[in-house]
Amino acid sequence: MSRNPTTRSIRLRRSVLSVPAINPRALEKTHAVDCDAVIFDLEDSVAPEKKAEARDNLRNFFSARPLQGKERIIRINSLSTDFGLADMELVTALGPDAVLLPKVDEPQDVVALSDLLSEADAPEDLRIWAMIETPRGILNAAAIAEAGRTPGSRLDCLVVGLNDLRKETGVLPQPGRSYLVPWLMQVVLAVSAYGLDAIDSVFNDFRDEQGFDAECLQGRAMGFAGKMLIHPAQIEPANRHFGPDQAAIAEAEAIISAFADPASDGLNVINAGGRMVERLHLVQAESLVHKARLIAARQAAARKTM
Repeated sequence: MSRNPTTRSIRLRRSVLSVPAINPRALEKTHAVDCDAVIFDLEDSVAPEKKAEARDNLRNFFSARPLQGKERIIRINSLSTDFGLADMELVTALGPDAVLLPKVDEPQDVVALSDLLSEADAPEDLRIWAMIETPRGILNAAAIAEAGRTPGSRLDCLVVGLNDLRKETGVLPQPGRSYLVPWLMQVVLAVSAYGLDAIDSVFNDFRDEQGFDAECLQGRAMGFAGKMLIHPAQIEPANRHFGPDQAAIAEAEAIISAFADPASDGLNVINAGGRMVERLHLVQAESLVHKARLIAARQAAARKTM
C-alpha cells in the first residue's frame, strides 16, 4: 500500500522495551510495565545453542494471556541463517504486530522479508521494522525507507542500532554522540521523507539516569518517535521525554479549533493566535492530540486495574 510521505504512525512508540526471549521471567513482566511496545528478541541476546528454547518460550508466552495495550514485535535472526528461517515460521504462527529484521543493508532485505510474509499469507497488518545498524544501512537509509512506499510493502519503522555501528566504524561511545549525529539525522530525514517512524538506539547504562535523560532529550530534538530500551527503569523517562507536553497539546488543540472555524473553510493558511499556520500543521496537530488521548486512555485503564 502506498503511503503518504507526510503521514506518521498513529501508534505510540515512545518507549520500546527489548526483552530477551530466552528469559521467561522477563517475558512475564512485560504485562506489568508501562512501555508502548515490546521487542521480543531472538537475535543478539540469545546464544546460538539457546535459539530453539527461546522460540519455545515465545510460543508459550503468546499462547497464554494476551499482552494488552502494547505493540508486539519479534526480532528475528538474519534470514541468511537457519535460525532466521525458523524464526519466520514462528512469526507467521504467532502473528505479532511486527517483525524486526536485523542488519538491514539495502531495500532488497525488506523486499525479501515482505515476500516471505506474503507467501505465508500473513495479514497485511503484520508489519516490518528494520534495524539500521551497519555502515551500508546508514548509507542506504533513504532507499530503505522508500521501500516502505512500494505496493505491498509492510515497512513501518526504522530502528537505529548504534552498538553494532560503533563496532564496525570504530566510533567511540561518548556523551552527546557528536560523531554519530550526522548518521542519526540521515535516518530521521529518510523516515520523514517517506512517512515512517524512527526509533533511537539503546542507552547501555540503565543506572546512569542523567545520561539517559540527556540522550532522550537529544533524540526527541532530532525527531525520533521514541527510544529502544534495555531495562524497565528507562520506561518512565522515555515516555516523559518523547510524549507530548501540556503546552504542545494546548497548541495543537488551538490549531484544530482554528481550522474548524467556518471562516477557515477552503484556506490552506490561517492566522491562529497571531501566527501563520498551514494546513499541514493541522495534520500534525491532529496526530499529536490523538496520541495524547491514547496516553490518557491507557493511564485511565491502568488506574482501573490497580
